[in-house]
Amino acid sequence: MIDYARIHQDPESINDIAADMKIEDLKHELHEMVGFFEDLIMDCVDADVAFQPEDPEAYDPDASNSDEVYIAWTLAHVIVHLTASAEEKAFLAAEMARGVLLHGRSRYEVPWRDVLAIEQCRHRLVECRRMCLASLDMWPDEPHLENKKIPWKGYPRVDARGFFLLGLNHAADHIEQVREIVRQAKAARGG
Repeated sequence: MIDYARIHQDPESINDIAADMKIEDLKHELHEMVGFFEDLIMDCVDADVAFQPEDPEAYDPDASNSDEVYIAWTLAHVIVHLTASAEEKAFLAAEMARGVLLHGRSRYEVPWRDVLAIEQCRHRLVECRRMCLASLDMWPDEPHLENKKIPWKGYPRVDARGFFLLGLNHAADHIEQVREIVRQAKAARGG
């Protein structure tokens, strides 16, 4: 995998990283990221999915209701969130590559409370990989890489490659969180 920590330290570096990437490179990064999460949850069981971990730093200002702002995320919550984010950026990147100006969000997140089995988490990862790969197949042979957008405050203007990588970068943000949830869940069940 590319060094996503580099992007956090220097958001401008996303353009350096993306500059020489071809569609096959983006596909490789996607496979690496999804495979990494598949490995992280490999030994999980259904009880781990809805296990409520301890996270004294839990804070989600975008929570769907005020009761959820300070709750620690379950494994289900993190998996549906990171896959939805990767898919959103992948689909927006495909539009950018086709020359379409960004016009808002393209996001659907599976309701995390409906995910109760580890197989659902695994399926969500596989489905995310499939949809993101399909989005890359929608790119024209000569993508409109001059089409750039600032994704949010504090980031540089990025092209379609950079936008696609932002979804994987966001997933990388959750690696340690998933690792800690899995650790706590296994400890709670004596594993």
